[in-house]
Amino acid sequence: MKQDRDDQSLKRYTLLAATTAAFLAPFMGSAINLAIPAIGQQFNSGTLMLSWVVTSYLLASVAFLVPFGRLADIRGRKKIFIAGIGTFSAASVLCGLAWSIEVLIIGRVFQGIGSAMIFGTGMAMLTSVFPPQERGRVLGINSAVVYAGLTLGPVLGGALNHNLGWHSIFFLSAVIGFVALGLTLAKLRGEWTGAAGERYDLPGAVLYTLGLVAFTYGISTVATSHWAWYVLALGIITLTIFCRRQLRIPQPILQLRLFSNNPTFAFSNLAALINYCATFAVGFLLSLFLQVSLGYNSQVAGFILLAQPIIMAIVSPAAGRLSDRIDPRLVASAGMGVTTVGLFILIFVNEQMPLAVVMFTLALLGLGTALFASPNNNAILGSVPKQFLGVASSTLGTMRLTGQVISMALVTLILAYCTGNVELSPAYSQLFIKAARISFMIFTVLSVLGILASLARGRNSNRNQVSV
Repeated sequence: MKQDRDDQSLKRYTLLAATTAAFLAPFMGSAINLAIPAIGQQFNSGTLMLSWVVTSYLLASVAFLVPFGRLADIRGRKKIFIAGIGTFSAASVLCGLAWSIEVLIIGRVFQGIGSAMIFGTGMAMLTSVFPPQERGRVLGINSAVVYAGLTLGPVLGGALNHNLGWHSIFFLSAVIGFVALGLTLAKLRGEWTGAAGERYDLPGAVLYTLGLVAFTYGISTVATSHWAWYVLALGIITLTIFCRRQLRIPQPILQLRLFSNNPTFAFSNLAALINYCATFAVGFLLSLFLQVSLGYNSQVAGFILLAQPIIMAIVSPAAGRLSDRIDPRLVASAGMGVTTVGLFILIFVNEQMPLAVVMFTLALLGLGTALFASPNNNAILGSVPKQFLGVASSTLGTMRLTGQVISMALVTLILAYCTGNVELSPAYSQLFIKAARISFMIFTVLSVLGILASLARGRNSNRNQVSV
């Protein structure tokens, strides 16, 4: 009986610590967008430097996820999780105290590194503690918390920025982070490794990080710098060398054989990459559409955009439970289908589109994303042996962040082509709407490809039985 109580206590506190940490990144990401104008005003910064307030965080996160995921498998997932929460929280304090835009960007880089540690271990800890038959429900709860962060970000971030200044957003994130850190140190006993005693491939980690930074930086800046093509090529070459090394060594940081011998893992990750490519920049485009083309202020626009994350938060737990009973492939593919319908409607966006249609479309996108995310996560983490859960979790996070970077890079390219370097004002509304429509056309096509990738994974046993 005591063992059962201890097990239930461990489950409860692990879920609480992991979900509290999981709340931080989406909350910060959605809240900071509302503070960008205030930051630019205080530091007299142009749009290029301000864009790095967002991009630097994404780049650091995507570059360190897999290396820290593998390190967590070897040295202990809880250790890396604790280091991640501590790094994120301390970096949040630095950002809040920043006295220049350069210091703020440095703080954002360290926030990204901390986020990589958190997301490289959080879901792996949950799948280590909870049995397979409970995994979908727990991952659904985790997804709901992520979407709750997305939901509260615009509302709470806007209120904090308006009443207390943009610094308060970072200080609140630091407080939440330190609470999660204290909970983890006080209540989580034991450790989870999965690959204890194996060798850590440091050269491979360096190649991966440098290659991915160059690749994502090149994509992000290709519209504004001719040097970006050379950086992008360097990134591709470095990542190719990394992949060849990983296939040669016995204990790589990224098990590429998980992709070659495991169609469920490979196509589920591909579907995740495509999903985030097709959906991440939608909020950015619609936020500008609501403010620039329709004339709403940022607070009203934030409330309108809530239609999407609220549906995500409500539906995600049910979608996770559904994927425990039904093949996750079917649930996730249905979600991509709903997302495709929403993106297709947005192709026809214009200044005469009723607000009710915009909100209905946002709700469709929220429903589609919720139906896709939890079952797809369930399929990925359920398709690998337990010793690779950290790597699988990190790979999934890498797909998410890489998709986000590519999504924003596509929009940047399209905006540069359609509008040039003009101010976002109603005078250029038609040019902006043209760029948004082209973006939604591309996103719709990507989403259709995502359905095909989701269906191509085949039926999944979903119970950690795959060998590599």
